[in-house]
Amino acid sequence: MAEQKLSNQDRQILDLLQRDATLSVGDIAERVGISKSACWRRIHKLEDEGVIRERVTLLNQDRVNLPLTVYIAIRTNQHNDQWAAQFSRVVQGVAEILEVHRMSGDLDYLVKAVVTDMPGYDRLYKELIKADLFDVSSSFVMETMKQTTRLPLKYV
Repeated sequence: MAEQKLSNQDRQILDLLQRDATLSVGDIAERVGISKSACWRRIHKLEDEGVIRERVTLLNQDRVNLPLTVYIAIRTNQHNDQWAAQFSRVVQGVAEILEVHRMSGDLDYLVKAVVTDMPGYDRLYKELIKADLFDVSSSFVMETMKQTTRLPLKYV
């Protein structure tokens, strides 16, 4: 995708929405210093252009009994479309898996998941290995020092 240039007002709108997507158009417009209708048009344009992908509510994983975060490093010895499709089907079917990234370097895939406890991880592992994996290594988060979903806007 080509580099997108956003106006200062668009960046302000995006910053506000990243902090609190429940803000009304009126609240956002007031903080940015534009009319409600202009603000509404800008938000919809950002959605139509794919800058705003979706609006979500972030849950406290401890409060929904998923306190353990695990990063799973996966290596495969099968680098073909059929295996990749099977792997995709497996990971799409596991609700505890939050992210899956195909990687460069020594690692083929990096998976981020949340589980209730070690038996919960064992259940996830048993689902994951249905994808016929070569090597699986897991690391469990002991402390989270920074966690955000806010993207920096100084590059657009």
